[in-house]
Amino acid sequence: MAQSLELLLIQFLMPDNDARRQAEEQIRRLARDPQVVPALVHHLRTAKTPNVRQLAAVLLRKKITSHWPKLPLDSKASLKQALIDSITLDHSHPVRRASANVVSIIAKYAIPAGEWPELLPFLFQCSQSPQEDHREVALILFSSLTETIGATFQSHLNNLQPILLKCLQDESSSRVRIAALKAVGSFIEYVNDGGDIVKMFRDFVPSILNISRQCLANGEEDVASIAFEIFDELIESPAPLLGDSVRSIVQFSLEVSANQDLEINIRQQAIQIISWLAKFKASFLKKHKLVVPILQVMCPLLTETANEDEDSDLAADRSAAEVIDTMAINLPRHVLAPVLEFASVSFNHINPKYREAAVTSLGVISEGCCEHLKDKLEDCLKIVLEALKDQEQMVRGAASFALGQFAEHLQPEILSHYANVLPCILNALEDPSDEVKEKSYYALAAFCEDMGEDILPYLDPLICKLVMSLQSSPRNLQETCMSAIGSVAAAAEKAFTPYAEKVLEMMKGFMVLTSDEDLCARARATEVVGIVAMAVGRARVEAILPPFIEAAISGFGLDYSELREYTHGFFSNVAEILGDSFTQYLPHVVPLVFSSCNLDDGSAVDIDDADSVDNGFGGVSSDDDANDEPRVRNISVRTGVLDEKAAATQAIGFFALHTKSAYAPYLEESLKILIRHSGYFHEDLRLQAVISLKHILTAVRAIPPTHADVQEKQKDVLDTVLNIYIKTMTEDDDKEVVAQACMSVADIVKNCGFAAIEPYILRLAEATLILLRQESSCQQVESDGEDDGDIDHDEVLMDAVSDLLPAFAKVMGSYFDLIFAKLFDPLMKFAKSPHPPQDKTMVVATLAEVAQEMGSPISAYVDKIMPLVLKELASSDATNRRNAAFCVGEICKNGGAAALKYYGDILRSLHNLFSNSESDDAVRDNAAGAIARMIMVQPQSIPLNQVRMTF
Repeated sequence: MAQSLELLLIQFLMPDNDARRQAEEQIRRLARDPQVVPALVHHLRTAKTPNVRQLAAVLLRKKITSHWPKLPLDSKASLKQALIDSITLDHSHPVRRASANVVSIIAKYAIPAGEWPELLPFLFQCSQSPQEDHREVALILFSSLTETIGATFQSHLNNLQPILLKCLQDESSSRVRIAALKAVGSFIEYVNDGGDIVKMFRDFVPSILNISRQCLANGEEDVASIAFEIFDELIESPAPLLGDSVRSIVQFSLEVSANQDLEINIRQQAIQIISWLAKFKASFLKKHKLVVPILQVMCPLLTETANEDEDSDLAADRSAAEVIDTMAINLPRHVLAPVLEFASVSFNHINPKYREAAVTSLGVISEGCCEHLKDKLEDCLKIVLEALKDQEQMVRGAASFALGQFAEHLQPEILSHYANVLPCILNALEDPSDEVKEKSYYALAAFCEDMGEDILPYLDPLICKLVMSLQSSPRNLQETCMSAIGSVAAAAEKAFTPYAEKVLEMMKGFMVLTSDEDLCARARATEVVGIVAMAVGRARVEAILPPFIEAAISGFGLDYSELREYTHGFFSNVAEILGDSFTQYLPHVVPLVFSSCNLDDGSAVDIDDADSVDNGFGGVSSDDDANDEPRVRNISVRTGVLDEKAAATQAIGFFALHTKSAYAPYLEESLKILIRHSGYFHEDLRLQAVISLKHILTAVRAIPPTHADVQEKQKDVLDTVLNIYIKTMTEDDDKEVVAQACMSVADIVKNCGFAAIEPYILRLAEATLILLRQESSCQQVESDGEDDGDIDHDEVLMDAVSDLLPAFAKVMGSYFDLIFAKLFDPLMKFAKSPHPPQDKTMVVATLAEVAQEMGSPISAYVDKIMPLVLKELASSDATNRRNAAFCVGEICKNGGAAALKYYGDILRSLHNLFSNSESDDAVRDNAAGAIARMIMVQPQSIPLNQVRMTF
């Protein structure tokens, strides 16, 4: 075989394509025989040309997995020695690299089996060789071996660290330094929380930074790119590898980010490091006071103009905006002031890019800093509305974007400014720039959606303008215009009825378009029909819906993910409108929903196969290629498919909720899908699955008891749903998903009653306790072990968690006391400093509802509750006073003798509530109710003169 194989290897390397194909086919046939291994080893060591030796090594790497177990011991020994010789003696770098890759594959099987004990000592010796080639190939092998036997190195890391550190500082060889960089990155995932090893990796950072700065100065940006990949690994590692080195990493990343002489790719990597730190290690940025230095670089980057030949997705200004957005979400209190200062100064700049950056920065932080920005809304609106009249298109476009962001995230406060905002947006719709118009439609859509009846004075001019624009605009503007029409309809509700017929007729024209370039408009039109139908109601649209439903179903034949996504949303709306009348459409639409839910994710795996890519040897394989050892470098997902699956998952829930028992034939398959999606990697799909699971339970419980085995089926579905929710509450890492699971649990508990949920109550209580202690997966904040006293948690999550306690109390009554005793202290911690005021509001509201439902056992907690409640009765916030007054009433009603000693303080506080001109009717109603309860429970303890004076 050896002689014939040599000729085939040579023939494969010939430029003649026919000769190559013939050689490849014969090599495939020979490669099925285990004897190909010694033949390839022979050519690896004896072939005269490096290309043939390299090709022999490449083929060995591809085939050794399947043939290794079949080789006799002497052949294995010969192969191992030949590879060692090739690595140390061959003069060709590509050959040594290819041989190292073979070693990595063999080590996966030989090391655990104890068949190659001399390999690691050899590598340690080789890494300290005076020969540059030996040091480099040893480091390359260390890197590649982590992919196959990485865990084996954990016991050797202490010995390996000084070698790697020395190689990182190797001034005589850039190749060795680069190989050392890669090796350091490869070992990071195997570092645990052990103190010595963590310190060891922190010690690498100064050397990595030194190498990177040198290489950037020499134009070797690819090496600095490796350093950023390592920093990325450090950030993502569960071990606390950053430490104080975060300061130097940030400083270096900011230097690179701001250096316009560097290529955009390397700057993008540097900016991304800052973004990852803000997302995953926010506490580090706070502790090391890095927020302001970062913003002092990122905000000015918003003023940078991208080169025409650059990818817009990599542009520095766009990347900087993403960083500021991430920082605002994770560090809102620390971000607001520096950004406001930048915006106020830059808005008056003579350079329009600075004015654009000023309003862009305000729009970008509006989501994360929403609660804090509401207090500054008037000043910020003044800047943005002024920018909407700027002479420069870029500034007006940024202002329209910022207005849309304000409208989306600063609810409901933004709505009180509609008299100033709406006319400005309407003027912007006449802008000569299509870009400004498009962003203005977005702003209009976001602003109008929640206006409610306040939109009515503007309804007629708005619809007239939007309809005219829809008839005369290019496709991209038509799409955003339709979005605005949908928002106006949603706000106007029944008042939209006079315009519905004309709008629906226009949408019908879009819903029959089939050209690829028109499908996005068709998708938007489908969405608008559903929104308009919801707005005007069943009586107005039921008779005219069938042709729209038919058109929507036909759209599934056009193979366009966004159209399918919007159509699922349309069907969800139609199901809600028609209720049980939607049953007739289930046989047509449910299979479409299932099809979308079962779509392939569209994952694209990037395989690192350096031999085949670099050298053109990728074509040589055999029928056994399934056993080859490619290295996965990256996984990406088609977001369009993800959005489609999320919409389809939501539709399952709506169909079940609104058709109830009629959905029975589809319950089994639906439940399988929702169980699968509840553990999906992306939170959007998990969220929809969690919501829809509750609706599936509703449908199951609606099945008449006359059906066979219905009670057993209801019990099984309840068991499945609650087990998923309990797991989600403690193990899911997304706060919105966990909050939705808590809300669903609260609804199920109240709807199903204690008898149904009794088997789960202890586990539900334990999950609630974990959330109140902020110990669940979604509440874990990266920290370096020092608490800075700054409380940043999700208000929506904790509101949802606190709603569980009254739900339990409602179905358990006084028996809830045993559970409440464990939950009380963790709940009360939210009323103490440094928690924000809204947490106290949450606690008082929860206590009031628990006292109402639990009854007399609340008396045991009166002494701990009353100081908080009395303080909240004097709060400047009306919501706090209202909750506190309600809580007082329930405690007086159920607290018995324990509450008596507080009657004097309570009456004085309630009297002050009535005297306070800022107290609204709801506050006074609750206060009056509290006094009434006090009189009912202990009339002899109430000074009636004071009561009369109060009223």
